[in-house]
Amino acid sequence: MSDAGSLDDFLSEFSERVHKSDKKLAKIVREAYPIGVPALIMKSGTDRIGESAGYSFYLGTPDVLLRSLASWLLSFAGENQETLLRLIKRLWKRHGREDVALSSLLLANLDHKNLKMDPWEFLTSILNQTEPLDAMLLVIEELFRAKKDVPSDDILEKWCSGSIIEGHLALICCFNMINGGYDMSDEIISKLSSIPVHSGDSILGRIKNAVTLKQN
Repeated sequence: MSDAGSLDDFLSEFSERVHKSDKKLAKIVREAYPIGVPALIMKSGTDRIGESAGYSFYLGTPDVLLRSLASWLLSFAGENQETLLRLIKRLWKRHGREDVALSSLLLANLDHKNLKMDPWEFLTSILNQTEPLDAMLLVIEELFRAKKDVPSDDILEKWCSGSIIEGHLALICCFNMINGGYDMSDEIISKLSSIPVHSGDSILGRIKNAVTLKQN
């Protein structure tokens, strides 16, 4: 049986009632993550946790299965997606690599207008004081892929003047915005240039250089 078929069989065991509880859903998806992950990969999970620098676990769940999980959650939620908002908060707090990836997929595909929420402000509210760069890249990439509205100048200015992690979030978002053809004001670019980046963080350093060079 295919991994997708095994996941479908696993999910079919649960009634629609579980979709009213973010706590139950968090438990279900944690049990689903290992489906399709070879035992050898699972065995090396401890090493990957060390390398991940900030994830509580890293199982190696294939992206296609995470997307199937997200589709299952969104389909049964229907228009009542408040439970999924609570689930995203719960998953991000648990902070496995798969939790972050699934949260990113869910956040990008929620009906933001119906929920009357800004995904960027919501993302700001669930960030920890430190985050793996991979985590921020995952969620930003999904939001841009879903063609959601980009952060407003007010939000970008708030991030630039906020915590270090918010400043890094601003850098990554603006990098994606510039690559997507969006114009950045000189004021925003100037604020981005003052955001501190650790000297050993080559990826974030290159992102900052690419963004601030647009000022010239």
